[in-house]
Amino acid sequence: MKICVFGAGAIGGYMAGELALAGHEVCAIARGAHLAAIRSHGLKLIVEGQMRTVDLPASDDPAAFDPQDVVICALKAQQAHASAGAFAPLLGPRTAVLTAMNGIPWWYFYKERGPLDGHHLESVDPGGAQWNAIGPERAIGCVVDPACEVVAPGVIEHRLFKRFTIGEPDGSTSERIVALRDALVSAGFDVPIRETIRWNIWLKLWGNVCFNPISALTLATLDRVTSEPGLRALCKSMMAEAQAITASLGLTIPEEMMERRLNAAGSVVGHKISMLQDLERGRSLEIDALVTAVQEMGRLVKVATPTIDTVLALVQERGRQAALYGNDAPLSSGFPAPNLTRLHA
Repeated sequence: MKICVFGAGAIGGYMAGELALAGHEVCAIARGAHLAAIRSHGLKLIVEGQMRTVDLPASDDPAAFDPQDVVICALKAQQAHASAGAFAPLLGPRTAVLTAMNGIPWWYFYKERGPLDGHHLESVDPGGAQWNAIGPERAIGCVVDPACEVVAPGVIEHRLFKRFTIGEPDGSTSERIVALRDALVSAGFDVPIRETIRWNIWLKLWGNVCFNPISALTLATLDRVTSEPGLRALCKSMMAEAQAITASLGLTIPEEMMERRLNAAGSVVGHKISMLQDLERGRSLEIDALVTAVQEMGRLVKVATPTIDTVLALVQERGRQAALYGNDAPLSSGFPAPNLTRLHA
């Protein structure tokens, strides 16, 4: 299969390397020192303590490559939005785009089959840049579980998990998703296909909507956010509001999974979640796909979200004060720098 990984940072680089080693025709979009290292010495993967090197074509210009069978978008949501037009050279008539990203995806209501079917979410895709430039008919959903890190330019260490849960927006088991599943499985990944990929997206987001902003506001590690009584109660309040939204959208997440989600996250002692890492490293904050979109969807289905609203206002201002959110966030023109550390909670 001919595959381009757009954003070959921690998760994207891990996917690109394993797919190339499995014999697929893989190219990567990266930039800066990371790109230079890949070009000079190959992409190095550290998996289960063993380092392997794979040579693959890489560029910061998507026009260097032809149309692909699949483009894997492994950027942050705001970077993907800024790069929407840059996907064009990679897109042929049948190219699929796998959104291997956190949060609510820009295509969420495409073929959703509810009263909001076809609705465009402004919080994650302002002006419909991705909807119009890429097209929701290309999208395949993906929930990312692996924990990986770029430990040096061109060097990616895989630490935990190998699951990428995928699903078509319309819930079908299409020919293209089966082919993609088979390609990913051939690379050693665990890849279940789900008829209700939005349920899996919400289950992941159920934690991210609270863990990330609370951590960025308090500087607390994940185990502290989920174990300190006041912070745990705040998490529960935000999760309950998100649960009410999912119920209004026809999705049911059992209430007992709240405690399981909190306890599982709390077992990762000393871990700094991605938004706190980004804050400390001066990278743009992924607020809108994780939190603002939940607020927007709450308003669409007329579910009040007072706790989410309050935390969102605080973390947005925290981001603005650090010049990491809004107009002052460090997003360059063209292809933005990938998030090089992706440790998923």
